[in-house]
Amino acid sequence: MNNTFGIVYSNPSYILISIGIFFILFIPLITISEFLFFEPFLVFSIYPETTLSFSLIVTLSIFSSFAVSLNIYRVKLIKQTKKIGSSIIGTVIGASAGACSCGPIAFSVIATFGTAGSIASSFLTVYEIPIRLISIGILILVIFVTIKSLSRECKVKF
Repeated sequence: MNNTFGIVYSNPSYILISIGIFFILFIPLITISEFLFFEPFLVFSIYPETTLSFSLIVTLSIFSSFAVSLNIYRVKLIKQTKKIGSSIIGTVIGASAGACSCGPIAFSVIATFGTAGSIASSFLTVYEIPIRLISIGILILVIFVTIKSLSRECKVKF
């Protein structure tokens, strides 16, 4: 597994892709989850009771960046879209599950749907941590499957 990471990340473009994906996910998620404020001043705040939520956002962003960059490498290597669909779908599901669990957007968007919106909003607020944990698990599975696929189908030698 370490050799596959070494092969993929020996190319600096995949390191830049991974860093870019991390920040593309991290900045909006911490803004939506109210860790980063832009008005009236730029303020970043983490309270002791929100450290778990913040660390899950960081973990989710890191695993998403790994999964996306590995899948981009796999797409460029294989060039057959029929074999690639499952791991890319898993990456999208994992990243979106972690992004959808934020409470502040749920209050403003889902509340417009009346009673069903308030039920959905309370569900997302109560189960924010388990939803993020499940999405991290999905991303770990996607990374594992992608690495196995790279080592088997693409003949990456260890």
